[in-house]
Amino acid sequence: MHLLNKTKLALIFLIIIGSYNSYSQTNTFRVTLDAGHGAHDFGAVYNGHIEKNIALAIVLKVGKILETKPSIAVIYTRKTDVFIDLIERANIANRADANIFVSIHCNANKNTAADGTETYVMGMNKIASNLEAAKKENSVITLEKDYKTKYEGFDPNTPETMIGMTLMQEEYLDNSISLASKIQEGFGRLGKKLRHGGVKQAPFMVLHKAYMPRVLVETGFISNYTEGNLLDSEEGQNEIAEAIAEAIVSYKNEYFGSDSDDFIEVKPSQRSTVTTPKDSSASVKTKVNQDAIELKKPIGKLDDSKALFKVQISASVRKMDLQPRNFNGLTNVTLEYDDKVYKYMYGETQDYNESKRLLEEAKSKGYNSAFLIAFKNGQKISIQEAIKN
Repeated sequence: MHLLNKTKLALIFLIIIGSYNSYSQTNTFRVTLDAGHGAHDFGAVYNGHIEKNIALAIVLKVGKILETKPSIAVIYTRKTDVFIDLIERANIANRADANIFVSIHCNANKNTAADGTETYVMGMNKIASNLEAAKKENSVITLEKDYKTKYEGFDPNTPETMIGMTLMQEEYLDNSISLASKIQEGFGRLGKKLRHGGVKQAPFMVLHKAYMPRVLVETGFISNYTEGNLLDSEEGQNEIAEAIAEAIVSYKNEYFGSDSDDFIEVKPSQRSTVTTPKDSSASVKTKVNQDAIELKKPIGKLDDSKALFKVQISASVRKMDLQPRNFNGLTNVTLEYDDKVYKYMYGETQDYNESKRLLEEAKSKGYNSAFLIAFKNGQKISIQEAIKN
């Protein structure tokens, strides 16, 4: 009987642990990172720069940054120089039940003056340059065994033939565009190093079978002498990886909620060209009451029953004086203390469009990882729920 009781207790313990692990997994934001090409598929090759190697190096750097975030799990389609079928890359993301799929590549063009970054979402846009990009990346399937059977009805030389296949694009299109926009905004903050080429649509096979928000990032043109050298440099890859990782974290925080561990000691970007105002008595007309700061104080009379948007610009274990000089000139910064972390928020509004403007303003001041949060009746709610209210 004693042994039986012990066995029962052990089983109960395992069930509890299993339930906890299951709960933890469902609350983890899962990111699948895909490094384009691999092994005998070199991708584009110009001036000694090899796309498969650059794509993998950037993916590993993005993954390393994301893996420091406790609430994010990273899945790789490849971490070494191996060849993975296009459909299998998508299947890896599907099996992992990933929240987003990010495929990273380098662009190339016979016109070596072509430059700039581009981030694609799945779509049937028939602009010639977009179709050419898809044609180049889709041609990889000809290196796969039995590709004619596997991709029956699809001609990689004619991307438009994908329109006859089942597309899951509409369900995820808005979120894909949001993620792509954040990535391009991150590239835009790199200044003159990489031209911001914008968000585009094209029928990429690697995106076609991934059933989640998904994007394909062309990080620049290795056919361009200057850009190729940047993409193949440690410094260039680090900056590109940081921009992509910041965009992924920002997307996660906006659509799936934030975790305080992700944002300890978030600082304004060193790449920002915004000048911080000098410390002077003219900057602040009244002395801030530090004790009152920790309360949620609205900037005007707002209806508590309606959703309230704020922009979280940073979180820190260190308490800072809420003066503009400490926040790159931003005013209307409030502070909340939660779970031993000071959270700094900029502005508040019940207008979602106005909140997006405030978010962009915060980012323009160097807070690249800033994100929207929402409250209702004093309780934090998801952005999706807030938009519906």
